[in-house]
Amino acid sequence: MISGLMVLHLLAAVIWVGGMFFAYLVLRPAAVAELEPPLRLRLWNRVLGRFFRWVWVAVVVLPLTGLLLAWQLFGGLGQAPVYVHVMLLLGLVMILIFGHVFFAPARRLRLAVADQHWPAGGEQLNRIRRLVGLNLVLGLLVIAIAGGGRFLV
Repeated sequence: MISGLMVLHLLAAVIWVGGMFFAYLVLRPAAVAELEPPLRLRLWNRVLGRFFRWVWVAVVVLPLTGLLLAWQLFGGLGQAPVYVHVMLLLGLVMILIFGHVFFAPARRLRLAVADQHWPAGGEQLNRIRRLVGLNLVLGLLVIAIAGGGRFLV
C-alpha cells in the first residue's frame, strides 16, 4: 500500500510542479517572443484551462496520499518528523494560492478574453504569472525537503 500511495503522491507532485516549471520557464518566454497580446492571452486562457484540471486532481491527491503516508509510515502526523509537517504546511499554502488563482485572476482572464478586453486580460495574466512563480518556488522547496528532509534531522 505504501508504494502505491507514494507513486500517486509523486506523480501528482510532478504533474503540478513540472507543469508550473514548463509554463513559467519554457512556454511563457516563447509566447512573449512570438505572439501578439491577443493571441498570447487566448493561448494562456486555453493552456491554463487544461492545466488547472490536472492541478485540481493534484490538489486532492497530494494531501490525501500525504496524510495516508504519514499514517502508514509514522502512525499519524503526531509522530511524523518535522520535515513532513513543513511539507504539509507548504503544500497547504500552495493549495490556497492555487485556489486564489483559479477563482480570481484566472476567472477574470477568461472573462477578459471572452470580451476581447486585452489590457484587462494582460493584467490578470501578469497576476497569475507572479502567483505561479511563487507556487513554483514553494513546490521546488517541497520537493527538496521531500528528497533531503530526513537527512537534515
